[in-house]
Amino acid sequence: MATVTLFNVFALDAVSGVHDLSSDTLKVALTDTAPSTTSNAGYADLTEIASGNGYTTGGVTATVDTLSQTSGAVSLVLSGVSWTASGGDIATHRYAVLYNDTSTGKRLIGVADFGVSAVIADGNTETANGTWIGG
Repeated sequence: MATVTLFNVFALDAVSGVHDLSSDTLKVALTDTAPSTTSNAGYADLTEIASGNGYTTGGVTATVDTLSQTSGAVSLVLSGVSWTASGGDIATHRYAVLYNDTSTGKRLIGVADFGVSAVIADGNTETANGTWIGG
């Protein structure tokens, strides 16, 4: 899993009851434009890649595998986060952004930086499963 950074807004949203990570619909969208973790707050702040060849605008729905708390530390582990290119390459991207599709404004949670911009070549699959919060 790539390095994940939480959006600054996530902490306030979490304690304000914006997120129920155990029941809200969480999605992951792809972008090639670095989101600002200090000023972006909602899905509308993203510059998402174009839909096509196996990628759908809005991203994919993530499955919460584990949501736990130990000694004050929260851990969120996701699965089902993958894209398979079909009929051509999925557009150039570098970042995967986790957001709460259920919340008003589709509030942002975290961003995974893959470290380099790349396409998903036709027939290949990219995943962003694993730990998004905690460690």
